[in-house]
Amino acid sequence: MKKWLKGILAVLLLIVLIVVGYVAYVFFTYDRIPDNVALTPEAGGTRSAVTPGVRYSILTQNIGFGAYTDDFTFFMDGGKESRARSPESVEDCLNQAAATLGAYASDFILFQEVDTDSTRSFHMDQYAMLKDAFPGYSTTFAENFHSAYLFWPLLEPHGASKAGVTTFSRADITSGLRRSIPISESFSKLFDLDRCYSISRVPVSNGKELVLFNVHLSAYGAGANIKEQQLVKLFGDMSAEYEKGNYVICGGDFNADWTGDSRKILYPYDYPEAGWTMPFPDSLIPAGITKCVSYSSGKIQPTARDCDRPYKPGNFTLIVDGFFVSENVTVDYLENVQTGFTYSDHCPVYMRFTLND
Repeated sequence: MKKWLKGILAVLLLIVLIVVGYVAYVFFTYDRIPDNVALTPEAGGTRSAVTPGVRYSILTQNIGFGAYTDDFTFFMDGGKESRARSPESVEDCLNQAAATLGAYASDFILFQEVDTDSTRSFHMDQYAMLKDAFPGYSTTFAENFHSAYLFWPLLEPHGASKAGVTTFSRADITSGLRRSIPISESFSKLFDLDRCYSISRVPVSNGKELVLFNVHLSAYGAGANIKEQQLVKLFGDMSAEYEKGNYVICGGDFNADWTGDSRKILYPYDYPEAGWTMPFPDSLIPAGITKCVSYSSGKIQPTARDCDRPYKPGNFTLIVDGFFVSENVTVDYLENVQTGFTYSDHCPVYMRFTLND
């Protein structure tokens, strides 16, 4: 009997040591990328500059690390899966994204949640895949996620992640900057990872610059206070560029109800509130910056779905993706492109604009 008890205690002690060791590994390997990291643009643009008075177009798309087929469910949303289903599925999702966005022949594209070396997407370099799919663009890449190996869920751990945001421009990008933003300092920071936005500069023929902000704000573990801090920093940088006389466009995944009421219009039923479904805090938007919500169709159409269950029409959806522009940028077309969520849990947003003289 004593040997039996000792055996059980030894096993329990081993389990405790493994758990404690793993927690220590996660915490001691956690670190944030420093603020103000210079990004090296990759050449490839077909123009040296953009010109006021000419109409241009831009797209933003969160590609969901190539995992989110329409029937994919995610464990952090209450679903079951933590990884893409196969390398072939990742490739198919990226190909669908390239075909959908490529049809617009856009001058600028902002991508979010682009994996470069992640367990969840079989270590496929999606940045390289996108560059192959979209030749003729200058690019920047800013790492957003770089997590230790997350051993959860137990049967199929999410693993280690390296991912980021990437900006594509047909005109040369002359410089780029990665800006870290505030995140939760609690245990939840291990799931929120290392948020940032990127700043990419494109010359304008009148001597000014078109400054492109590419954003992916927090979804998990960040309360209203953290999200407000993120936006205050972002808006501060945007305002500073506008005050210099530059043109500013900011696009991406803001993880908040973009119009403030899209979740109720698109899903007029009871739904548990979550951080990423709360109304966007319009009161923080500074003078000189405009949130683009005048959709050309006149309709409220979703850009994101909840991934607690496979998608079908009638499930919970809302708008969380979009664009801001400075007042010296005129927008004449805005569309939330409807994809049926076949290759991502987000839909692209397409905009046409002109830089004012």
